[in-house]
Amino acid sequence: MGTDRVARAFIGSFTTAGGHGVTAVAVDEATGALTPLGSTDALANPSFMVPSVDGALLYAVGENAVGTAAAFDVGEDVPLLLGEPVPVRGAGPTHLALAAGHLVTANYDSGSVTALPVRPDGSPGPAASVLAHHGSGPHPDRQQGPHAHQVLADPSGRWVVSVDLGTDSVRVCALDPGTGALRLHAETALRPGTGPRHLAFHPGGRHAYVLNELVPTLTVCRWDAEGGSLEALHEVPVVEDGVSTATYPSEVVVAHDGRFVWAANRGHDSIAVLALDATGEQARLVTTVDCGGRWPRDLTLDPSGRRLYAANERSGDVTWFDIDPATGIPARAGSIEAPAASCVVFR
Repeated sequence: MGTDRVARAFIGSFTTAGGHGVTAVAVDEATGALTPLGSTDALANPSFMVPSVDGALLYAVGENAVGTAAAFDVGEDVPLLLGEPVPVRGAGPTHLALAAGHLVTANYDSGSVTALPVRPDGSPGPAASVLAHHGSGPHPDRQQGPHAHQVLADPSGRWVVSVDLGTDSVRVCALDPGTGALRLHAETALRPGTGPRHLAFHPGGRHAYVLNELVPTLTVCRWDAEGGSLEALHEVPVVEDGVSTATYPSEVVVAHDGRFVWAANRGHDSIAVLALDATGEQARLVTTVDCGGRWPRDLTLDPSGRRLYAANERSGDVTWFDIDPATGIPARAGSIEAPAASCVVFR
């Protein structure tokens, strides 16, 4: 059973753009190659997904005007919707995470975060609470109001962290496991106009890296799990000097051993490789490599930490790369067709 858990992954895609919805794929552990098994479009636009702790279920957001969250039984080759999708009482959810017995969604269009209890059968229940974000930023089109883009539990499990592109800030919240109530604990302001999109923690638990969408940079932060505070330290570019291509970074990934950070760059259509020092506090851009397609919306490490998978939305493929363990530089190893790909998730 353990081998089967590692050897299965899932691709999310935008059904309104010709995607298949949720696709189960077999993973060749020797080569990293993916083979499609079956798909379902029972949930419209499953743009981001996360597995249950035991890997038996897969949770997804439905990124639509009336946002939803849903669970899929992934015991067979074709994912099976478990109950009906549940409204998140927010618009355009783009991300979700498991925390304190709840599914928490980041609702981009409405600028809010929702907590839904996980029922005994694993399906999400009605929304227990919705925490509205407030604020704006200097970008005239993208920052007129809040846009929660990502939500995740911190490594200690004490806090829920949400990244807001519209307010140039990261919020730290407490989630009551009994009631599902979300309470704002702290908010960290980042440089105005950067448009933070996603965050990833260092495996040491004391640093975090915020990838910005409106400027191609990574903000290195210090994280205090005891106090639930995030401190921005400095920014590092994720494209080389002189790049004129409009670049919109999308996803950030940290190596299991804490030596490298990788970032996906849409527009520039590349994967940035950054080296970290031993403390995790200093990052340096090493190089960028071609993402293997166009518009890499998502970037994922496999469970072994030896391969990266890029979901290239506009070229409609998932491309995988072997990582050089000494340099952290990915080398293209293969790809499969995946129309309107939005994410790749391992269980």
